[in-house]
Amino acid sequence: MPPPPPPLGRPRKRGAHAFDAALDDAELATARTALAQGRWQTARSLLARTGDDWDRRGHRVTVLAQESYCTPWARDWLLAEPDSADAAVLLALAQVRRALRGKERPVRARESCHAAAERAPADPTPWLGLLMLESALGAEPEVRRLFAEVRARYADHHHAHHLMTARLAEHRSRAGPDPLHEVYDFANAAAERAPADSPLAILPVVAHAERYRVLAAAGHEPRDAITSAHWTGRRARQVMRAAFDWWLEWEQEGHPRRLVDLNYLAHAKVCEGRGAEAAALFHRIGEHATPSPWSYPDRDPAFRAARESALGAA
Repeated sequence: MPPPPPPLGRPRKRGAHAFDAALDDAELATARTALAQGRWQTARSLLARTGDDWDRRGHRVTVLAQESYCTPWARDWLLAEPDSADAAVLLALAQVRRALRGKERPVRARESCHAAAERAPADPTPWLGLLMLESALGAEPEVRRLFAEVRARYADHHHAHHLMTARLAEHRSRAGPDPLHEVYDFANAAAERAPADSPLAILPVVAHAERYRVLAAAGHEPRDAITSAHWTGRRARQVMRAAFDWWLEWEQEGHPRRLVDLNYLAHAKVCEGRGAEAAALFHRIGEHATPSPWSYPDRDPAFRAARESALGAA
């Protein structure tokens, strides 16, 4: 799986970009600050307003769950409101985060996710939590089963597709040359079956970046992405062009995770040497960088340098 992001709001070393998982969701950032201070009522109101916008709900719950003291405050909320599905899912995702950091037994995180799923059978978010956990710790059949559980509740779940793409990218190629790797088939199929305005259209670019991460870590590609032919072959150019054209026509300004996609696409355009197209994307991204893929394969992110170079050339 991708390397863990640096602590929220702090760069890993001098000169690296400070990433914020909340992206441009100001309400989420406010609720996270309140939660850190023990005021879970703000998170309660936020999730109540979010309703069944499943991509937004998943984004907000996973970001709140990263807060260091989320687990005790979510427990307090659940004690105050034992029937709250929102409190249950927040506690579940917080325990998943703790389990992924080795601070909680995975079995307890699984139990919390299943308990949350029982409270809200239509909500894909508890299953997203289980998918996050098993993508890092579980066996392949269980990962696929959980992905299917998420899709059964929301077929175009953005975060779940990204998790599955990252997991599949790590498989050894069984089809000969790497351009035939199964992760590309998965991403292309997801993009094709999604609605025309779905941000899953960018998933083939994500697959390309995730596969680069794996190949570079194994020494099969240069660790400097800009010098890697992985980004300039015929297939890569076709994927990047299709994704950029989609963005020009269908840009989803209201999607909660659109900036994740734009970071992947900007990174691809930088590696491809398309400075003007990268500059247009950096204008949209602003300061809202994401650790993936700027930290691939394993070094400090190059977001700021890439952005300054693209904008300067433009």
